[in-house]
Amino acid sequence: MSDVLQKTAAPEKFEVKLSRKSVVKALSPSPEPFTITLSNLDLLSGRFPVTYLYFYRKPQSDSFKAFVDALKSSLAQILDHYYPFAGQIVQNPKTSEPEIICDNNGALIIEAHTNIPLRNLDFYNLNETIQEKVVSVEPDFPTQIQVTEYSCGGISIAFTFDHALGDASAFGKFIASWCEMAQKKPLSCIPDHTRHLRARSSPNYQPSLDQNFIRCTMEEIQNIPMNHISLKRLYHIKASSIHMLQKLASVNGIKKTKIEAFSAYVWKIMIGTIDQRQETCKMGWLVDGRKRMEKGENLMSNYIGNVLSVTFGEASMQELKEGSISDIANTVHEAILKVNNEDHFLDLIDWIECHRPGLMLAKAVLGQEVPTLVVSSGQRFPVTEVDFGFGTPLLGTMYTTIPSLGTGYMNQRLSAKGDGSWTVSAILWPELEAALMDDPIFHPMSASHLEL
Repeated sequence: MSDVLQKTAAPEKFEVKLSRKSVVKALSPSPEPFTITLSNLDLLSGRFPVTYLYFYRKPQSDSFKAFVDALKSSLAQILDHYYPFAGQIVQNPKTSEPEIICDNNGALIIEAHTNIPLRNLDFYNLNETIQEKVVSVEPDFPTQIQVTEYSCGGISIAFTFDHALGDASAFGKFIASWCEMAQKKPLSCIPDHTRHLRARSSPNYQPSLDQNFIRCTMEEIQNIPMNHISLKRLYHIKASSIHMLQKLASVNGIKKTKIEAFSAYVWKIMIGTIDQRQETCKMGWLVDGRKRMEKGENLMSNYIGNVLSVTFGEASMQELKEGSISDIANTVHEAILKVNNEDHFLDLIDWIECHRPGLMLAKAVLGQEVPTLVVSSGQRFPVTEVDFGFGTPLLGTMYTTIPSLGTGYMNQRLSAKGDGSWTVSAILWPELEAALMDDPIFHPMSASHLEL
């Protein structure tokens, strides 16, 4: 066999070599360590790593080392403003709950190199591409960044955070502020680290919260039943497809959001991929409570921490089969509306207060419900804005190193193309992955979508 045929038959194995680890500390830390007590909503979100992953063409810098050194310099500066991100998260022996020690322990930077160019990367099958390669996790550091250089000179940056530090809104503020610092721009966000979301003096909540949420242990979280929801995939969805779905979902002059329309479409696909003996199935949505709790005064827009709830809609298999996209979008809208208010978040904070100490999660996340798919919107999460002075990204998405979940999961965000298209990161069961493979709207992410 000729050398050419050998290369065609056996492509080069994708390998990543870690070359250096370093710890970056804030430039002007507090002279004495101090503690930040987590809020009740922080306890609801749990302790697991969340990763945001960006890919870039070869930066216009002298070298990979110069690129990383510039990142470290601006990171040290932004940690002065986001000091919990340079701290440690430890268990308080008296309360048995985690807390943040602001001691300037630092953020971890990992430098790595690959043997392939970006265009040869499998952007669709993230199980093969990402974990333990361009994303690695060390539990001693709640903030860690892996910067990986490809043989073409392209770069990926993986930002991994402990969920106790915050939610997507908080992490988006941190990354956007870091970019502003790197470009020597004034900071548009003065972060609020007060974690002031506390229970009312006489905790009180609607009994319906007991149906959706449960107190649990870390062991229970780690021992979620193996239910084959472990396929991590990345999709591209055209802007024209999103507009078409929104038009289908919006009838009688009532306009549905893009997420409501997208959810309705996915819900119809989902029912064909689960055991038909099931009578019902669920879809869930993560909801950010900041705007619901600030009463129009924009007081919580810079709140750093977790302000998330999750709501679920349940429908029979029959009504999902027979219903139109518009009908199902109505069900989605009603489910989200239930938690889209301040009263829900105040009740949720009180529910957690009544179940402390311990970790709390939605029952569905522990795999204790009927088949469920959770949809999360990253519509406002920065993508094209994640520019450290070396250019805008080709791709921005989220990733989790958790091996499997109790529910399916999809996260959408605007693509880096800036044309209204979406990037959708998903964790799926095999039958749902197969259905999406044959779907005309979901396009497996590829180098061609990124114009590589």
